[in-house]
Amino acid sequence: MRHLRPTTWMALLDTLQQDSWNPELRRYRSPYVFRGQGRLAPLTTSLQRLSSQPREIERHLVRAFRKYAMVNVMPQDQHWSWLTLGQHHGLPTRLLDWSYSPLVALHFATSNEHQYDEDGVIWMLDTAKTNARLPEQLQIMLRQEGSSVFTTDMLTTLSHARPQDGSLPFDAETGWLEQLEQAQGAPFLVLLEPPSIDQRIVQQSALFAFLSNPETLLEE
Repeated sequence: MRHLRPTTWMALLDTLQQDSWNPELRRYRSPYVFRGQGRLAPLTTSLQRLSSQPREIERHLVRAFRKYAMVNVMPQDQHWSWLTLGQHHGLPTRLLDWSYSPLVALHFATSNEHQYDEDGVIWMLDTAKTNARLPEQLQIMLRQEGSSVFTTDMLTTLSHARPQDGSLPFDAETGWLEQLEQAQGAPFLVLLEPPSIDQRIVQQSALFAFLSNPETLLEE
């Protein structure tokens, strides 16, 4: 990781917009996604902050949310859509909020006046370098879609795929992640673009990141 400390507004903008010119596309398109925090703190998920054994409680939380949230929210037909909906409504999940917009991240880095005595931080994640660490199967899917992020539909397709050895995943919704991780020998990070379930997601240019293993820390 590189740590940059701009000291002026213009230097800050230059830092956030670095590498934005894409010569292949002949247009400005940042290779980064952004996350703003009011202070420097570990990149832990709400699920990790809730329990030291996030894998054990994740499925129970999602199942309970699907059961009781239906009276207040639009029912979803996919596990990953339910997960993004739960994140949106405060359910502890393995998802971590990011944005395509550096200014949205800057807003979240400066929105809490009680943290004004500390330096805020904006994380910049290079999507190309992140995706280069994905298992080959996932890299192929992204190339076929011409995308740098997954959708809930793409993840659902993976959830329903039978492993090459013919066995069924121990958890049809998320077990394939751990199987790919075991085959690769290292955890990997997946970027997920949520469905536009309300205007806040659209306005914040939101996307999520999650790890193949919900117990791993993102800095690792």
